[in-house]
Amino acid sequence: MFNSLRKVARRYFGQELLGRVGAMSLPTLFGASSVAMAQSNSGLRLGTDIYRSIGITPLINCRGTLTIVGGSLMLQEVREAYDAASRQYVHIDEMMDSIGKRLATLTGAEYGMVSSGCSAAIAHATAACVAGSNPDLHVRIPNLEGFAKDEVIIPKRSRNVYDAAVRSIGVRIIEVSTPEELEAAIGPRTAMIYIYAGPQAEAEPLPFPTVTRIANQKKVPVMVDAAAELLTVPNVHLERGATLVGYSGGKVLRGPQACGILIGRKDLIQAAWMHSAPHHGYGRSMKIGKEEAMAMLMAVEMWFKRDHKAEMRQYLSWLDDLSARVKKVDGVNTTIREASGLSNHTPNLYIRWDANKLGITGEELTKILYTTEPRVALAGGGGNRNAPSGETGIQIAAFMMQPGDSKIVGDRVAQILGEKRPTRSVPALAPPVTNLSGKWEVKIQFTCGSTTHYLHLKQDQNRIEGTHQGDFVSRDLIGTIDGKQVRFASSYNESHGDNLSFRFTGNADGDSMSGDLDMGEYMNAKWTATRYAFRG
Repeated sequence: MFNSLRKVARRYFGQELLGRVGAMSLPTLFGASSVAMAQSNSGLRLGTDIYRSIGITPLINCRGTLTIVGGSLMLQEVREAYDAASRQYVHIDEMMDSIGKRLATLTGAEYGMVSSGCSAAIAHATAACVAGSNPDLHVRIPNLEGFAKDEVIIPKRSRNVYDAAVRSIGVRIIEVSTPEELEAAIGPRTAMIYIYAGPQAEAEPLPFPTVTRIANQKKVPVMVDAAAELLTVPNVHLERGATLVGYSGGKVLRGPQACGILIGRKDLIQAAWMHSAPHHGYGRSMKIGKEEAMAMLMAVEMWFKRDHKAEMRQYLSWLDDLSARVKKVDGVNTTIREASGLSNHTPNLYIRWDANKLGITGEELTKILYTTEPRVALAGGGGNRNAPSGETGIQIAAFMMQPGDSKIVGDRVAQILGEKRPTRSVPALAPPVTNLSGKWEVKIQFTCGSTTHYLHLKQDQNRIEGTHQGDFVSRDLIGTIDGKQVRFASSYNESHGDNLSFRFTGNADGDSMSGDLDMGEYMNAKWTATRYAFRG
């Protein structure tokens, strides 16, 4: 149990907790920012201040194509295609058939379609494998009672947060880890096999080629989630036996953020389109408009016209410039790693220094950059001054940077690292006002709805250990009590990859506690706890 508690501590409280109980903070690095945002009284304005006009501070993206920071920026040609397509009416089915044929020509696949994101492409593909083009079945999704095929096999190493798109159709998920398990799992109810592309899909004992070989022998379609990958021709996944491949439109392709493409076997993609809007049924909620569809097609057209080698040279030149600026600070070292692999294909700059000498950690620098102007989102940052080596740093991804960003970011990082800081000692924790050992009933008030959880705590001076019992599962918990201030956190990884993270902060007073709850991507809540009274 202690090893798992150490993992929770590292994730939420940093290494410092392991060397000294309680010296921790809970910066929300990529949540709500504390940047001052003046709300304009004039309302929404077009132009470069469109976000500021409603009180939002834009940021410089040194993090990558993550959806939470807006993915990528559309190419000029994509914006022009969007505008042109918005000025006329068209029959959507006719448009999508023509787009499907054009995507086939461009990608070398049998056919293609545009969806409202890669997750939608995966959902529509799953529906196609479950129901074909049969409208009697289509209108019943996700109630698959009476369906001949209602199972999807996923190699255990391919389980991830995005396979929710597969599960949304109502299928039963069967996990397999070996070729023997895969052979045994395939049966008459098997609709599809889903693979999450990347290194995990290549690992023994069930690597990608083994999956597709067995699937093809059994005539079972294989859907590959390649959302963040480069689009290759001939398609690397189709060449290796996959049936369908999905890509995000708002990442490397630089199309509309809420778009994706599905390419592969023609009959299944035509069925997938039937399961998409404007057709009624479950897929109506994943509508793709004429403007997005044509703009997405333009992004694919441009993919085969762009000079990718020249783009990569430009990314590296930005990192070289940024590196030269930050290395002017004594004690700062940098390393550039060139892009590799198909997924998130970007060079990265790693900036390292001794936190003991400069008086600031990578985590602290990351927070400063994100919450002050110019506002910068980084690919990563961590470490603390109390680690044995003192080494810390940040990571910068070049792929989504824009011309001029290297100067702005480099000068800002150098400025912060170069500031003189007094030696800071870690204050001692105050004696606890109470002993929290025991069982606690926790009322959590969400923005919508509420629930009751339970904490089982054991206190040793200022240190707290225990378990957090949620609605369905229990997870390890660790934290501190500093006088009356309490801080503790728990984390649980669902089997499919979703991470449920709870960070409790507040005050204790005898047999009660209350405060704020940070749930990461699931926003914030309020909590109150009372000591559980056991009755004989």
